[in-house]
Amino acid sequence: MNDNPYGRRNALALLLLLCLLAGMVLVSFALGRYPIPPGELLSMLASRFLPIRPTWPAQMEAVLFHVRLPRVVLACMVGCCLSGAGAAFQGVFQNPMASPDILGASSGAGFGAALAILLGMSSRMIPVSAFLFSLLSVALVWLVSARVRGKRILGLILTGMMVSSLFSAGTSFLKLVADPADQLPAITYWLMGSLSGAKGEDIRFALLPMALGMLPLLALRWQINLLTLGEDEARTMGVHVGRVRTAVLLGATLLTAASVAVSGVIGWVGLVVPHLARRVVGNNFRYLMPASMLLGAIFLLLVDNLSRNLLATEIPLGILTAFVGAPFFLYLITRGGEGL
Repeated sequence: MNDNPYGRRNALALLLLLCLLAGMVLVSFALGRYPIPPGELLSMLASRFLPIRPTWPAQMEAVLFHVRLPRVVLACMVGCCLSGAGAAFQGVFQNPMASPDILGASSGAGFGAALAILLGMSSRMIPVSAFLFSLLSVALVWLVSARVRGKRILGLILTGMMVSSLFSAGTSFLKLVADPADQLPAITYWLMGSLSGAKGEDIRFALLPMALGMLPLLALRWQINLLTLGEDEARTMGVHVGRVRTAVLLGATLLTAASVAVSGVIGWVGLVVPHLARRVVGNNFRYLMPASMLLGAIFLLLVDNLSRNLLATEIPLGILTAFVGAPFFLYLITRGGEGL
């Protein structure tokens, strides 16, 4: 558990990842039909706080504050949260294949969004419905697994698979009865994941649950290290296994629910990125958790840039993350499966 020889190297790695994220953010503003150079970007941002006379077109300012800025910020937030949740689930369940949707949060959110679209709710209510049904699905998993005899972890995983399957079936039924000319395309597109309609209100909606979910993961990341050793070993070292596990799972669930509610279902981020972070900083969650969050923000921002610039029409993020994530995960398995 002593990471003193590696502490300085890992701290430097985190600093480099932070600098890489900042560079990726600047590049993201410069890409697109209306590129925004770094100098004008900083001037426009500073003009909101300082008396700076505009030297840029009004159209560029509108693109920055109403289109590009919300999208870039939301991509960083969602990537950060999905990766952090994935790392937390993998640590708590001691399963390298665990991902943020292991407890059915993504399936529940998909059902909630599809139901909102089918009922003709406003665009503001779709993420609210997705968020509430995401929490509902995890609550069902928690209640049912409490009645499962035997190992608690195995009960959670199996119950999560069952509840996820039920909500997926419900979503399929909603797609079956949806209007094929209007509602069905909207449901299908939402389920593929996208940040094309990102708005400031989406950031405000997701910010509080994301912050509440991130706090226990960062505060308890030292104790997650002990959970990976096994329950008996963790108890002998003074860890209250039940409380720590519950707090971490609740935090990771909040991160997942808030992310999926504002972006749709985006797979592979929470599964692949934590493994990449392990290659950078090792298995110590003191560094693994922040490294996963930073790498997740970088990864999703990169994928979103590809999404809106590769073709004339935007590619859903869920498609691109699968194209990028699946081959990369196969590379990790074939070139160093022991690291998983």
